[in-house]
Amino acid sequence: MSYRPKLIATDLDGTICPHAAPISLRTIKTLTRAHELGVKVFFVTGRPPRWMGQIKEAFNFGQAICSNGGILWDLQNEKVIEEWRITPADMRETIIRLRNAIPEIHFAFENHGDFRREKNYVARWDLGVDVDGVDDILNYTENGAVKLLARGSDKLFNSDEMLAVAMREVSDIVTVTHSNPWESLLEISAHNVSKGDTLAIICERLKIDREDVVAFGDNPNDFSMLEFAGRSYIMSDGHPDGIKYATATAPPCEEDGVAQVVEELLNLSPRP
Repeated sequence: MSYRPKLIATDLDGTICPHAAPISLRTIKTLTRAHELGVKVFFVTGRPPRWMGQIKEAFNFGQAICSNGGILWDLQNEKVIEEWRITPADMRETIIRLRNAIPEIHFAFENHGDFRREKNYVARWDLGVDVDGVDDILNYTENGAVKLLARGSDKLFNSDEMLAVAMREVSDIVTVTHSNPWESLLEISAHNVSKGDTLAIICERLKIDREDVVAFGDNPNDFSMLEFAGRSYIMSDGHPDGIKYATATAPPCEEDGVAQVVEELLNLSPRP
């Protein structure tokens, strides 16, 4: 028999946040009802905390896992609860190995309150944060990074192709993923840090069994979370490999797919 979940973990962009529209009222109402029924709600994203204003405005509850598991973020009080950084040594080694393996690759990194990019790294979302850029990111690794970003040439690689190279070259020292198959962009976290790893830590602290967790996502940076949760849903318009990690498929974000599934789950009885 299936029971109502005790914790909902949902990705944002492409999952509950449409790419060209605000979060739907149906999604807001459904996740609010889950919260009112005592279900823990975690917003689990590759976004840094500075991009979480939209989520705080939409929901007056919940916690967030940001930067692909690198930051546990107090959404309501806007403060870091805990973070997991790539060490300076692993950061430098990763940059060196990927430069040798992938032509035309350039780097940026994120820490809470800090974004630094190389001059040739095209910052498509953080244009106003580091206007000038730096010549070589290797000179700025002394504090490590919550997330290292590596952008290649769209003409040479897409993200899946870059990920395959990076897994071969650096998966022994860092965690590598991506959240956009159409760009040549990698997102790199500390070794054994991912959405799924941080969600597992939270569930252990809350004494919630993975079988009582439901997760939603659409891209490779969600796969670890989908694999961890007892029930998990890849969005039907998400990455084609997602079904290897999820237990089911949800309708697309534009059709309020998460809300459709959660509405059904909330009608189940709580576990005795």
